Amino acid sequence: MASTDPLFAVAAALSIAGGLIGTGIAQSGIGAAGMGIIGEKPEKFGQVLFFFVIPETLWIVGFVLGLILLLQIL
Repeated sequence: MASTDPLFAVAAALSIAGGLIGTGIAQSGIGAAGMGIIGEKPEKFGQVLFFFVIPETLWIVGFVLGLILLLQIL
């Protein structure tokens, strides 16, 4: 059963927003550096893509935490 308490909704929104903002900040630096590496050594594309995708887990964790808070699972 979903919560009707607005405090849980705000907490869920903050956890999701924090994960998204953290992902954006991390990917901005990785993306800029990665494009420089690919420009010089195109064969490193796979490694750069791997490191670019790692921060995507931040928004997934934030979303799951927000869902846990909103549904009061724990």
